[in-house]
Amino acid sequence: MIYTENTKKALKLCFEAHKEQTDKSGLPYVFHPFHLAEQMEDEDSAITALLHDVAEDTDISLEDIAGMGFSRTVMEALALLTHDETVPYMEYVKAIGKNPVARKVKLADLRHNSDLSRLDAGQINEKALARVKKYAEAIRLLEEKEELA
Repeated sequence: MIYTENTKKALKLCFEAHKEQTDKSGLPYVFHPFHLAEQMEDEDSAITALLHDVAEDTDISLEDIAGMGFSRTVMEALALLTHDETVPYMEYVKAIGKNPVARKVKLADLRHNSDLSRLDAGQINEKALARVKKYAEAIRLLEEKEELA
């Protein structure tokens, strides 16, 4: 983890935003963005990883996050990572591929969310397998964009 004034601010916001949430197997949800942030090598990517689900999964808006003074790079990546349900999933993924920070965070997110060992044995069902298949296609799209960058 990169510890700067801004990453510490993002850590606190991430924790507060997700502290009551759990993942599919009942673990504290906040472990997921922490895991992603640990993989990032620069401040903007670490902050984006920490905050990637805040606007989508909590009552905190992108405007609220922007008001905390995070960089334009972070805010642009977060805007792309916040999926508008009216946009088809693969179109959303393609748009992410155009932004290097959003792409890096989304690849880490998809890989972590595709790890079936995170689920309890009874949770590995057709729905989980279909989700992993969809994520594999998204990873392929983003890796193609990475090669072109």
